[in-house]
Amino acid sequence: MGQSLVRLIHADDELTVVGGLEASNSDALGQDLGTLAGIAPLGVAATADPLELLAKAQAVIDFTTPAATVELAGIAAQASIVHVIGTTGFSDADEQALAAAARHARIIKSGNMSLGINLLAGLVQQAAAALGDDWDVEIFDMHHRHKVDAPSGTALLLGEAAAQGRDVALSDVRESQRDGNDTARAKGAIGFTALRGGSVVGDHDVIFAGDDEQIRLSHRAENRDIFARGALRAAQWGDTQKPGLYSMQDVLGLNTAS
Repeated sequence: MGQSLVRLIHADDELTVVGGLEASNSDALGQDLGTLAGIAPLGVAATADPLELLAKAQAVIDFTTPAATVELAGIAAQASIVHVIGTTGFSDADEQALAAAARHARIIKSGNMSLGINLLAGLVQQAAAALGDDWDVEIFDMHHRHKVDAPSGTALLLGEAAAQGRDVALSDVRESQRDGNDTARAKGAIGFTALRGGSVVGDHDVIFAGDDEQIRLSHRAENRDIFARGALRAAQWGDTQKPGLYSMQDVLGLNTAS
């Protein structure tokens, strides 16, 4: 993702790469970010010092780990800059820390930065609200063999959209890992199915199954650049906003509650 971001920022006349953050034990430390991204040198080296990096930035785009993201959120809040978060897998304590940081930083956080996925989430919410719980909802995701979490953050984002459409908490209606002889679904359940294999970037389907008919809403990611493009759009949008915790639904103008 870092390489994609560097390439896309370099190609955009309105954006500038001012730095890149690497782990303290990374072989990339001190290397030119352009060289690492496979383009001409930019004269900007990878650093392990987030304080130095964020002090000269208007926005930080973060696809890292929960622990690193929480640390960056605190620094972004001190610097009063935009923090775009594509990291997933946060604990409740992490979420609370990010919400606290958003009192001073402009945080845009999403389980998927793709503009297409976030438009899909808006459609899922509308469909769930219109169809009600007489229609079963099943969310399918497939990713490459190396992905470690299931369901994916994107699948959960889509599940949250369906739950919001029905005005219920996803935690109360979520069904996962069906196996055995007692797997009949409960009325109103939102089910998840995860497949892992090959080099799949990310396929997601939301199936609304009613009596004698189905509706399928789908998205296929063909290149990871889509996540970088969405993150850059979020950063530019966030630059004009007040401090707060936002989602890509806000960036796309789909969140009527904001």
